[in-house]
Amino acid sequence: MNKPVIPLPPVAPSSRRSADPADWRDLFAEIGAGSSVRERDRVLPFEAVDLLKQAGFGALRLAEADGGAGATFRQTYKLALDLAAADANVAHIFRNHFTVAEQFARRPYDAKGRAWQAEVAAGTLFGLASTEAGSNPAGGFAPDTKLDPDGDGYRLNGVKYYSTGTLFADSMLIRAATADGRLAAVIIPTRREGIEIVDDWDGAGQRLTASGTTRFHNVRVEADEAVFDTPSRGYGLAYSNTQAQLFLTTVVAGITRGALEDAIALVKRRKRSFYYAPVPTPADDPFLQQAVGQLAAHAFAAEAVILAAAEALDRVSDARDRYETAEALAAEAAKAAAQAKLVVDDLALKSGALLFETGGASATERAVNLDRHWRNARTIASHNPASYKAKAIGELLVKGTPLPAKGFF
Repeated sequence: MNKPVIPLPPVAPSSRRSADPADWRDLFAEIGAGSSVRERDRVLPFEAVDLLKQAGFGALRLAEADGGAGATFRQTYKLALDLAAADANVAHIFRNHFTVAEQFARRPYDAKGRAWQAEVAAGTLFGLASTEAGSNPAGGFAPDTKLDPDGDGYRLNGVKYYSTGTLFADSMLIRAATADGRLAAVIIPTRREGIEIVDDWDGAGQRLTASGTTRFHNVRVEADEAVFDTPSRGYGLAYSNTQAQLFLTTVVAGITRGALEDAIALVKRRKRSFYYAPVPTPADDPFLQQAVGQLAAHAFAAEAVILAAAEALDRVSDARDRYETAEALAAEAAKAAAQAKLVVDDLALKSGALLFETGGASATERAVNLDRHWRNARTIASHNPASYKAKAIGELLVKGTPLPAKGFF
């Protein structure tokens, strides 16, 4: 690993929340209190996002001396899961921010990286515009979004889809390519002239993540705002996407707990029971108790799997912080994240359906919006097919074929 080329002077310690879940419990509860109604009525969660920015949620992974909480991946994903249990949309909005902050701000390589680090510490939220709706095959292809020379900088032109969270963001990362095929991460403010962010996401779930279209019309890019891929930096680093993939699965694990919490509340408030129920009071019904117990087991297992995979990421991070080679550890972390997805997606989808076993027909009313858990889990799980992950893991174990180092691993 290459060391940063400039020294990093210390900044004043952050006065924001620590990585202790207790510090975030009240804020997450406040956000969760309105999550169902927001999702049902399609009210974009700008206020919730701003509260998290002000509290330093996006700076969790920065060192305390750099204005963050010095959180490990295990601590960060624990908090992300807690937030997702309260509001899966809001948690999902921060997924791309943590990717940008980790790759380009936590351990800056130059003066521009130091500036991005200061922005993260100050509460700046970073979005992402990477995926395109073209016909290029997946896996390391050069995007159609072009970065063309313009004096001492560049001009950016193209269209991106699935720009999750960018509508709420202050700055954004765009994947682009030069005419000769060099790949770059362009990091610029979202309000720069020529950027058009369209909230046209129409998915069944995660409806408030603004995962829609972003267009770039001859956008000016300064030279130091384009970071070209290298084997040791940014997206050129092997398994650079593992963190983002595990974050998605963490949101799904949070949905699993959210389904449990709604099931408990539903059984507690029910007054009427089923016609053939063994007891008149729903809370005393052993079949409803069994359903809640199964949901609890799903949520427990999902969280345990996430935290185990996060610890694998911590081993990678610790090695890189010591400037040691971490390719083998990164491959193990990618495997852990892929296996976590296979387990957690299944648990969440089962939980989203099992939740309805704790209520009658009224539990399906749109007003109570209990179907959001299944819809949200199904939408995120569809982000990258579990079958491809299972096949790759099986091929690794049977034939020794390494997992793909790019894309969805």
